[in-house]
Amino acid sequence: MTEDHKVPPGDEAGGAPQRRRRRTRALIAAGVALGFTVALGGTAAGIAYWHLDNNIKSVDINGALGTDRPSKVAAATPSTSASASQSPVATGAMNILVLGSDSRSGSNAKLGGGNTSGARSDTAMVVHINEAHTKATVVSIPRDTLVYRPSCPTSSGSTSAAYNAMFNSAFSVGGAVCAVKTVETLTGVRMDHYIEIDFTGFAKLIDSLGGVTVTTTKDINDDKSHLHLKAGTHHLDGKTALAFARTRHGVGDGSDLGRIELQQQLLHAMLKQVSSADLLTNPAKIYGMAETITSAITTDTELDSLSELVSFGSSLRQIGSDNLTAITIPVATAPSDPNRVVETSSASEVWKALKNDTAVPKSVLDAQK
Repeated sequence: MTEDHKVPPGDEAGGAPQRRRRRTRALIAAGVALGFTVALGGTAAGIAYWHLDNNIKSVDINGALGTDRPSKVAAATPSTSASASQSPVATGAMNILVLGSDSRSGSNAKLGGGNTSGARSDTAMVVHINEAHTKATVVSIPRDTLVYRPSCPTSSGSTSAAYNAMFNSAFSVGGAVCAVKTVETLTGVRMDHYIEIDFTGFAKLIDSLGGVTVTTTKDINDDKSHLHLKAGTHHLDGKTALAFARTRHGVGDGSDLGRIELQQQLLHAMLKQVSSADLLTNPAKIYGMAETITSAITTDTELDSLSELVSFGSSLRQIGSDNLTAITIPVATAPSDPNRVVETSSASEVWKALKNDTAVPKSVLDAQK
């Protein structure tokens, strides 16, 4: 895990159908869950708010990396439309590095983490929110991608730079700060925020949603992730969903690319489950979800309070599964190692689109169908 303290995280005009209205709220469910206690009054609410706020852990990415970073796409400034009693709503294009933390010790070993000590980032996604906060693009980076890993600051000095290093080694050697710096060096894109979720928290989050439904076209049998599913539709609990997100040996050619496809399918399934679970009208479920999220998430210091997370979640209210694009960064087998991959020239088109807040070229999207 990371090193600091202080771990979470539209309707169209006219008569849009109720089903669409609910779906477009999917991405802000976490923000609403966190914001539930803000609206409550009395001592109990104050205690609840304090408890959730103090659950959150963070890492000072900006302080560690300083000014030697890519420029921001657009300033994420508070909206002036919020009333004095509400949290201001973040605006402007932004990029968020989302990591799934592979902690292989303690309780996580029971969730398919194995017996190796230490922590790695087996899941990495760059999430781009457009300036109008009406669309999102999720770009997955395979953990086996060979990259230049720059020297990163640590509490005791700095890490060594390395060429042809596996992407997920950045988190292993230098935590969140090095993961962010490596992504920014690789992409030339500023990461405005950082969110990390640990495996135990992910499983609990799925359970708090009541599970998720996925469909597989082939049998999955992977003893390493403890996942065995027949082809067909399945409703997964938290433990099984985690295995689904982590399996690689039971799908495709056993590479990380097959696992990423399952992770992206799971992301869409989670959004649909949020929109259909009536969380927005169930205070008990909302608080339970808020408790799970704030206990499981590590953020950067600009998102490390309940009010900031609520503002962030509220800013995504127009984004639903219909306007979420999920892709994998274009890669090819590494010449030096058949078990590793490297970016292709098309990758630069993806990063350029995110940097300029434009759509990923259709040719890149079509190549992944």
